[in-house]
Amino acid sequence: MPNSPHMIRRLPPDTVNRIAAGEVIERPASVIKELVENAVDAGSSQVDITVMDGGRTLISVVDNGRGMSPEDLSLAVERHATSKLRPSDDGHWDLLNISTMGFRGEALPSIGSIARLTLTSQTLNADSAWELRVEGGALTPPRPAPRFGLSGTRVEVKDLFFATPARLKFLKSERSEVMAISDMVKRLAMANPSVGISLRNGERKLLNVTAGTPDAAGRLSRLSAILGRDFGDNAVEIDAEREGLHLTGFAGLPTYSRGNAQHQFLFINGRSVRDKLLHGAVRGAYQDFLARDRYPVVALYVDLPHDYVDVNVHPAKTEVRFRDPGMVRGLIVSALRHALAAAGHRASTTVADYALGRVQAGGAGLGVTAPYRSGFGGGGAYRVPHQSDPALQPLIDGISARVEEGGTAYQQPPTDFNAHEPVPMAAQNYPLGAARAQLHETYVVAQTADGIVIVDQHAAHERLVYERMKDAMAAQKAGGQGVARQTLLIPDIVDLGEDDAQRVLARADELAEMGLIIEPFGAGAVAVRETPALLGEMNVQGLLRDLADDLSEYDEALSLKEKFEHVCGTMACHGSVRAGRRLTGEEMNALLRQMEATPHSGQCNHGRPTYVELKLADIERLFGRR
Repeated sequence: MPNSPHMIRRLPPDTVNRIAAGEVIERPASVIKELVENAVDAGSSQVDITVMDGGRTLISVVDNGRGMSPEDLSLAVERHATSKLRPSDDGHWDLLNISTMGFRGEALPSIGSIARLTLTSQTLNADSAWELRVEGGALTPPRPAPRFGLSGTRVEVKDLFFATPARLKFLKSERSEVMAISDMVKRLAMANPSVGISLRNGERKLLNVTAGTPDAAGRLSRLSAILGRDFGDNAVEIDAEREGLHLTGFAGLPTYSRGNAQHQFLFINGRSVRDKLLHGAVRGAYQDFLARDRYPVVALYVDLPHDYVDVNVHPAKTEVRFRDPGMVRGLIVSALRHALAAAGHRASTTVADYALGRVQAGGAGLGVTAPYRSGFGGGGAYRVPHQSDPALQPLIDGISARVEEGGTAYQQPPTDFNAHEPVPMAAQNYPLGAARAQLHETYVVAQTADGIVIVDQHAAHERLVYERMKDAMAAQKAGGQGVARQTLLIPDIVDLGEDDAQRVLARADELAEMGLIIEPFGAGAVAVRETPALLGEMNVQGLLRDLADDLSEYDEALSLKEKFEHVCGTMACHGSVRAGRRLTGEEMNALLRQMEATPHSGQCNHGRPTYVELKLADIERLFGRR
């Protein structure tokens, strides 16, 4: 039965290449990723990329790397032929000790099987360049070609997927494909700050970054060029090491956050990856400072011994597997939290920029009076009001407009704290300055050495109270007491299924430290005997299911921690200075000094800023003095 439908057949090489192409080449961005990584492996210091029609009609990648000889060109388009792997002395090929970006030897033959591929390459001392073509898997042998520089390779991919037209139907619009290409190139540029990279879509330049240094300064310069100058101004440096793992990079302040996780860039040994464990670690590190719908901006680089990570998990090499994922996760969480704590009360500069922008946008309707206008030229009669000026008294001694339950306005004897509680001028040299007034019984205005600070008294004190509560709970745990628990009269039985139940029970000790006592109850069920007293009555069934989901996706019990933080945050909110309460000068200055001494006081528990700082130079520009 030579033509039996059940007969085993050996697939022809062109069909094998097309199958491989389906795994490696998903869209034009995949082609560019493979070609740029080849250029980086070849020692290039400059890579120029050009695309047309979203990469459908043309992809061109030119580098100044080592180049290839005619013999290497022919081998480069054969499947599983690569310069990246070499056997050991005993003939063993080690796939767990990979130090290059590419190693499979599948990219070029896969591209050549589905497109019109032209490779032109030259080495430093060769008389000419050499050109090789592959069209839909059909190879044209190398032939001499004009030189185009000192050394390097030019790869042109035309009519992508012409040999597999069905794949063209799955491509998105030109704009979507260009966005995917731009995102991929930016990730490659962030991973390789010592390589200059340019990207053009037709005549339009999308990216052009010059080669820099591979140190922290060069990396931050590259990140600022790609993510924007604001990131450089509002990022804290990360540098931590643990048992052979080295974590570096930069993380944005909590007040500099985004509405999605697309601005979280993670690199393993210089390779851009998308890993649930790593994203979960970032979420866990910031969970105390951001609302659930806000996401930090980070660029983190993990360097570890090559045999600690398996990059041979996925053909596109965007997923990795760690030998000890818990250690990697713990390093990221602790390093981020320490860096954010070291930032102290610092808030993002974008808050002040936004405030200034709003003032400037509304400036046309401010109605400046003539005496103030005359001061713009420097010869006017404008004078600085004295502290006892009647015009300033409402700012200092104004009566609160808060209405009490009885229906009468709250009354307090006027107190001029500037007169009775003098503040030394040296207090202006503190980072948050010296308190000068309270506006609307809500905002504290302080004078610094080179500007002013406006503090939301409720948001600031809420963070201070919250941090004290956290310290108290940590001290309670350190003393061996653990979190206070309440025993359920009747244990709550939660049916989770065998896999989820095993995940939750495996972390029983960790959950016990947070006041949740569980034990197995038959196949796939968990009995909850005690719950944290701080949380009061709670939906135990929902909590356990959320915990199982968190452990499955992020390998951490985030739900319980977030519930703790939510309750602590609510308690801190109710126990803090409310808006509408008049503060004395001593209280205002005490609030400022506590903010300076408390980590994370630049934002409230939800990532909103607690203060705005305006520099004197910016204020002078608003009034035309500069």
